[in-house]
Amino acid sequence: MSTEPRLAEVTDPDPARQAAPGSDQAVKETLEDYTLRFAPRSYRRWTPMVVATTALGGIAYMADFSIGAGIGLAHGTGNALLAIAVAAVVIFVTGFPLAYYGARYNIDLDLITRGSGFGYFGSVLTSVIFASFTFIFFALEGSIMAQGLKLGLGLPLWLGYLVSTLMVIPLVIYGMTALSKLQVWTTPIWLLLMVGPLVYLVATDPGTVDRFLAYAGTDGDGGVNTASVLLGAGVCLSLIAQIGEQIDYLRFMPPKTEANRRSWWTAVVMAGPGWVVLGALKQAIGVFLAVYIIAEVGPTAAPEPIQQFKHAFDAMMPSWIVLPLAVALVVISQIKINVTNAYSGSLAWTNSFTRVTRRYPGRMVFVLVNLGFALALMEADMFSFLNSILGFYSNCAIAWVVTVATDIGINKYVLKLSPHAPEFRRGMLYAVNPVGVVAFVAASGLSIAMYFHALGDTLQPYSPVAAAVIAFVLTPLMAVVTKGKYYLRRTDDGITEPLLDEDGNPSAVTYECHVCRQQFERPDVAACRTHDAVVCSLCLSTDKVGDHVLPAAPAVA
Repeated sequence: MSTEPRLAEVTDPDPARQAAPGSDQAVKETLEDYTLRFAPRSYRRWTPMVVATTALGGIAYMADFSIGAGIGLAHGTGNALLAIAVAAVVIFVTGFPLAYYGARYNIDLDLITRGSGFGYFGSVLTSVIFASFTFIFFALEGSIMAQGLKLGLGLPLWLGYLVSTLMVIPLVIYGMTALSKLQVWTTPIWLLLMVGPLVYLVATDPGTVDRFLAYAGTDGDGGVNTASVLLGAGVCLSLIAQIGEQIDYLRFMPPKTEANRRSWWTAVVMAGPGWVVLGALKQAIGVFLAVYIIAEVGPTAAPEPIQQFKHAFDAMMPSWIVLPLAVALVVISQIKINVTNAYSGSLAWTNSFTRVTRRYPGRMVFVLVNLGFALALMEADMFSFLNSILGFYSNCAIAWVVTVATDIGINKYVLKLSPHAPEFRRGMLYAVNPVGVVAFVAASGLSIAMYFHALGDTLQPYSPVAAAVIAFVLTPLMAVVTKGKYYLRRTDDGITEPLLDEDGNPSAVTYECHVCRQQFERPDVAACRTHDAVVCSLCLSTDKVGDHVLPAAPAVA
């Protein structure tokens, strides 16, 4: 999971200035990034490869090892590898249009979702889905860290859960810049520690490969069957929402030009859907390491990364360094990842709350809310029923991502019923667009019912397939039925300057918001309803009486 670069040196207007004037802490909290709005060209100073490298440095988390091990132990190596491959293909295909839109138009996944079938308030549903992604994976990573603390320091698990939660709070407030640098510098070391034991074990004991490939699993007979593959793929597909955190980086891509065209596309593919290549590799390694150590620690502990790396290091290093190295690897990984989970989750909750209430209470409130949810999951021993949680969650995540990806790929580019240029500003969008909302609710609802055996045991393994297929079919169908009339509340934002420049990139022309008196680039402002001036998107979001929001106007289909 990715780490947002802290943009503390950039002055960014804060809705708290309207909701709570004089709140210095609230102002400081929103000086970190542009997560709730368009990322201006004046800030995007990095090259495409720098953006890609930073984004890929953020997926060095340990959950993949647990996920792969859990699938392999339950269904066998053959089914696990096929499940991992199926999920990787789906994640890559659906992630590509989302990554392109985020990089091309410099907006995050929530802003993309608003204008891609959900509407201004409709995408609150998916913001909650993304927030849930962050606290579920915070709990997973925190559980892994607690296992390391128990093995290395003897801390009981309940205390390890608490420590792994509380230590994140000061880091979320002050440590994003330091941890962002730490992540980049530690990635080569992390890769060496991950791949080194695997290469050593295969080179010194080729029999480990044979045992790995022959492992039948606790629920299988060694053969490959569709139900096991789909059940495993459903668990892996819970990571489909990771593209949201990859887009948090890709929105800082520089404008696409003829000069940087090749490097721009390479960076988008690598750092966007390409993250899943490394993710799938880690899951496969997790299966291998679990099978390798199962005879020593048993199937219950084999999915624990701390156990996997402890025994892998034990085969190639002196005993005195094995445990400290394994614990350090696990703990450092969890710290730098869970700061991001807490941070990104708080922003997702804040985004939803601000839109619904038009009030900004301060992001730290939602840091604590997110951490509270995560701690509750950890204390409930979510690690022991990890696959069940992820299998259930994946139905919602798949329905969301496939709906948005289909709206971009089919409704925008093939049917041309969805506006090509993205829109996210209040007043320009309908509150709810039935295209995305109906497709998402139907796909997630039916697939969840299937997952809980409501439609019979035979169909239960097919719930992730149902989520993807229903979303893929209903999204264009709803666009045709509604004739695309619920995408735009208005087609004119009252500003004569074109939204895009001659190269198709968001215009860099600046305007001053007459509410907060800050400068913003063209895509982030709209004309004011009551003044001969413009208003920025966040001031529109926190306008409690709608004085600045443009009235509805007939949309051109």
